[in-house]
Amino acid sequence: MEVKKSKQEHVQEGAQDRRQERVQDRTQESAQDRRQESAGPAQEPVQAHLQDCIRSRAGYGLLLAAICVLILLAAFFSVSVGAVDVDPASIFKIIVDRALGKEIFARAWEERTETIIWSIRFPRVIMAFIVGAGLSVCGVLMQALTKNPLADPYVLGISSGASTGAVCAIILGWFPFMGGYATIFGATLGAVLAILLSMGIATARGRITSSQLVLAGIATSALFSALTNLVIYGCHTGSDKTKTAQYWMIGSLSGADWGTTRYVAVVFVVALLIVLLFVRDLDVLLLGDDVAESLGVETGRIKGVIVLLATLLTGVVVSVSGVIGFIGLVVPHMVRALVGSKHLRLLPATVLAGGLATMLADVVSRVVMAPEELPIGIIAALIGAPFFLYLIKTGKRR
Repeated sequence: MEVKKSKQEHVQEGAQDRRQERVQDRTQESAQDRRQESAGPAQEPVQAHLQDCIRSRAGYGLLLAAICVLILLAAFFSVSVGAVDVDPASIFKIIVDRALGKEIFARAWEERTETIIWSIRFPRVIMAFIVGAGLSVCGVLMQALTKNPLADPYVLGISSGASTGAVCAIILGWFPFMGGYATIFGATLGAVLAILLSMGIATARGRITSSQLVLAGIATSALFSALTNLVIYGCHTGSDKTKTAQYWMIGSLSGADWGTTRYVAVVFVVALLIVLLFVRDLDVLLLGDDVAESLGVETGRIKGVIVLLATLLTGVVVSVSGVIGFIGLVVPHMVRALVGSKHLRLLPATVLAGGLATMLADVVSRVVMAPEELPIGIIAALIGAPFFLYLIKTGKRR
């Protein structure tokens, strides 16, 4: 009887998997049809052919390879930019020697030059990539949770809560027991409080609806933004801590060092690996809660995982970079248009594209007003805001 029962369970599971795949295929086909209908007749063949090429296995691999090449070029250019000019050959030799931990090339540069390249510029490049990749992953998770392509950690109030916690740690000196990690702890705690408040407001009859969560997130974001400004302008106005907090609030990677970079990198890698374990559930979640539950997905559990990972990752990222808006909104939306909505393909491309976008924004912030540095949050907003308006306009047309 147990053998028959196990065989029957395997048959049911196989049938359930086939139903799930058919539903996903029909959903993607209908979405593609709607995109083709919304596009003009002249654009339809070109767009369809381009999407087919990119979404093939070879095209997807070439896309990832192209982004990786751009990342390497952007990283090398970013390390080269600064008040101290260093020739490309010396930069390459310094990075190789320090990365391998032994002297392979004959030293032909000053100790000061090596310190600038390895201890100041290179950690900043790595941090820019991790911050952009982390915000983009959070954007993918939030959009899957709310089934809204315009959702990101900032819309749901997570980033505002993280900013409040970090500013309290910077200006008021909260969490002294955490030592050098007080800002990170405060940002993470603020992010947790913000998402708990948003979920508490959005919960109705034991369920959280996507529309209510977005509205609650907007209200929560406004609340925590007001608290942040109250702390900044109400306490020690004009002090160095206040100036640091104000500069941090518009985004900056100038404080990146190897200690912080390693910590953030570990958190990001762990969070990404956990997310990759739930890619199939994320795909089904896009079909709606009722369909997902009928296919055997525990929507409450997967939503809890999404909220937890997005909150922790956003808190850690915001604590080291400040407020950098629109990366988590713009990058996932653009990548999804190229590679499709399947998260197994969407997440790797989003990680690379988000890291590249933030690295480029950081380079622009350092070059546009050299030798002064423009906060990276301003560059991200100047690029992301017009794209956000474009999304709203195209959404109205559809």
